[in-house]
Amino acid sequence: MAEDVKPTRKNLMEIEDRIDLSERGHGTLEKKRDGLIMEFMDILDKAQDVRGELSEDYEEAQKKINMARAMEGDVAVRGAAAALQEHPEITTESKNIMGVVVPQIESSRVSKSLDERGYGIMGTSARIDEAAEAYEDLLESIILAAEVETAMKKMLREIETTKRRVNALEFKLLPELYENQEYIEQKLEEQEREETFRLKKIKEKKEQEEREEREAEADAAADEAEMEQATAGGVPGN
Repeated sequence: MAEDVKPTRKNLMEIEDRIDLSERGHGTLEKKRDGLIMEFMDILDKAQDVRGELSEDYEEAQKKINMARAMEGDVAVRGAAAALQEHPEITTESKNIMGVVVPQIESSRVSKSLDERGYGIMGTSARIDEAAEAYEDLLESIILAAEVETAMKKMLREIETTKRRVNALEFKLLPELYENQEYIEQKLEEQEREETFRLKKIKEKKEQEEREEREAEADAAADEAEMEQATAGGVPGN
């Protein structure tokens, strides 16, 4: 409430400093929000592409594995899967986007050559090879999707946080500061008018007292002159 602020020039200066700081902070946060939204839209476009590729890779992998099961049987497919010796390795790093730290996922040993898959080349058919390759592609799509989706969620949270800060400054803090500034300025103007009026009254009173004093002195001088004349006129001549 503005009424809770003591209307002093010191408080007015402090409020003006806070307004200046808040306005600059508001402008900075608006730029950050707009930049984050632009970055988010880029990531969103990428996420939509990744989701589409992931869906296609999943359908392709399902077709390949079903075909392999139909042609080779579940036992052969499971045996080929169990023969895998080297599993994919996942490492995570981070990168900074407009002040937001998002993950950067690196993978290795996902796509393998025929001899790296562990099962014997002579004991399996091309159907199993195609299924294995399809699932390797699917795994790479999943890893990329995980990176993009996580980045998108982090960016969205930061956008919401920044928007709340912008709104808090724009619709709460700054209006309160402006109200307090106006209240103090009005009170100081009233005090200044009252002080001017008081000084004017004091000056008028002082001038009135000086006039009265001069008039009294003039009356006293006139009375003294009359007495001197009367005294001089009453003395007998020689």
